[in-house]
Amino acid sequence: MSASRSVLAFDYGTKSIGVAIGQELTGTASPLPALKAKEGIPSWEAIEKLLKEWQPDLVVVGLPLDLRGGELETITPRAKKFANRLHGRFGCVVELHDERLSTVEAKSDLFDRGGYRSLSKGNIDSQSAVVILESWFERQYG
Repeated sequence: MSASRSVLAFDYGTKSIGVAIGQELTGTASPLPALKAKEGIPSWEAIEKLLKEWQPDLVVVGLPLDLRGGELETITPRAKKFANRLHGRFGCVVELHDERLSTVEAKSDLFDRGGYRSLSKGNIDSQSAVVILESWFERQYG
């Protein structure tokens, strides 16, 4: 396996979907602008544009779980469906990754850098995608 793949990550949500891009070589990720969603349905055109622009070798989708690792009744199946649609529509390789506590960590990271002003919903969602992706990198090579 090549350690120089680019990886696109999504923090799935019903109103907003956080996005981050990262490199396996460095194990780091950067936030991209969050995508709006209507009742969990994203603009597939916006996602297609992202995939064409960044041409990731892999896509990671955060898998929302409860603190014990169990599925959450409403959001976990929707995140799985989103991952399946990414694969089905665009043929990309998609992996699900446990995203427990990513939002808490993202808020803390953003607050440390910019105080309350940096805590907008889109910033939090995309920073959550960064946390998800960097934790995925750690799991691969940690």
